[in-house]
Amino acid sequence: MWQAASRVSRSVLENGTCGAPKTRLKKSIGHCRARAAIHTRTVTDADIAHLAAKPLHPLTLADLVKHGRPPLPAEALFKSANFTLSILPARLAHRIQSLRNLPFIVVVNPQISKIHENYLHSLSTLLPWAEKEISTLEDEIQFTEVMADLVHTHADTISILARGFLEARKYISPKDVTRFLDEHLRARIGTRLIAEQHIALHFSSQPHQDLSDDADIHAESGYIGVIDTKLCPASIVRQCESVVSDICELKYGLRPSLVINGEPEYTFAHVPVHLEYIITELLKNAFRATVERGKEREPVEVTIAPLPENNLSDASNKMLKNIDQWNVDKASRLASHIVEEVNTGVSENIRPLKRSTPGVTIRIRDHGGGITPENYQHIWDYSFTTFTEDEASSSLSIGSGLEALSTISGASGDNKNSLAGLGYGLPLGRAYAEYFGGGIAVQSMWGWGTDVYLSLRGVGRVECGDT
Repeated sequence: MWQAASRVSRSVLENGTCGAPKTRLKKSIGHCRARAAIHTRTVTDADIAHLAAKPLHPLTLADLVKHGRPPLPAEALFKSANFTLSILPARLAHRIQSLRNLPFIVVVNPQISKIHENYLHSLSTLLPWAEKEISTLEDEIQFTEVMADLVHTHADTISILARGFLEARKYISPKDVTRFLDEHLRARIGTRLIAEQHIALHFSSQPHQDLSDDADIHAESGYIGVIDTKLCPASIVRQCESVVSDICELKYGLRPSLVINGEPEYTFAHVPVHLEYIITELLKNAFRATVERGKEREPVEVTIAPLPENNLSDASNKMLKNIDQWNVDKASRLASHIVEEVNTGVSENIRPLKRSTPGVTIRIRDHGGGITPENYQHIWDYSFTTFTEDEASSSLSIGSGLEALSTISGASGDNKNSLAGLGYGLPLGRAYAEYFGGGIAVQSMWGWGTDVYLSLRGVGRVECGDT
């Protein structure tokens, strides 16, 4: 089984990942002789308890960029690998412990149990490395394979969890599931980001560029790992428009139009694949409403408005004051949650750079008739809370298409042509937005249309050694 996992991880490495520029490591991999399959160790309950008892590293985005701009020299690449290794095992153990805290009858569900086994597998591949320091290129290449294996292993976590909780819905309350998923999905964002950051730095490092045919591929790149310091939101909107338009045409035979106004040339530093996921989910909703109401001649409007270089939460609060009180309550919930995490120092979120950073608000406006009052209060619910038995059974029998993030990144997914999944799209999109101090607010005019406000905080003007 471990040899099969190693072959998969090599495939991921050789074909690129994370939305960052692709390169090949065939030559560098060929320099490693007699390489064994990924090292594994049996994980004991004592290992999990020990690691889960550790306070989580209060990670900042500065930690992700502190090793410098690509191409990294070998020593900086080793530091990145050792830093990654120092914080991931505890995060995986926290997830295992969280799964085990669910009711036993839920944990033994085949879908939930599979996620539990995936985390055990990932932890088992990391523990042998935790007992050593990475100081050679051969070790670093093998460790990067472990990171690629981790990313691949957890690629379908969301869709599997969704099916599991649907199957076990009789044994756990919607409130408890929502609490678990809110925590788990945010933790998953951090874990993947940490692993993908090192993989991307690996691809753009000096030693591996020297062994690659694409030595100059990163020379003019704005990337530092998975962070694009020159990210243009308007370009992301156009990319996502193309994807969603294709899906819409296949399903409905129509392609709604989209116009961008505001400041389409604006750029800031952010994680492109996160923004791609959020925009795709929001456009899916806007295009679907537009077509189903017969308003395809009315363009979906996207306005890009840069935020001033001050605290994003202040700007977001001013924006939210003009939106319904329900959204203000949600913003307050988020603010309280962040304060609690800062005070306890146990957050699994990655916090933005400490200094004030630029940001952007993106408004997506459609004329698709708005959201009915009875549905409006449930737009952030995971759909299983409102499914009828027939709907739940139907959803379990078809591909859900939930893992849109993997689809965008080029990974395989279920039912890519679906505009509707199990309803995780909007809550997960909000999780990505909130992860860096942003948020999503929805203002609907029933009978007319919907405005969605996406606020994002950039990661700052990243320089080597930023803190």
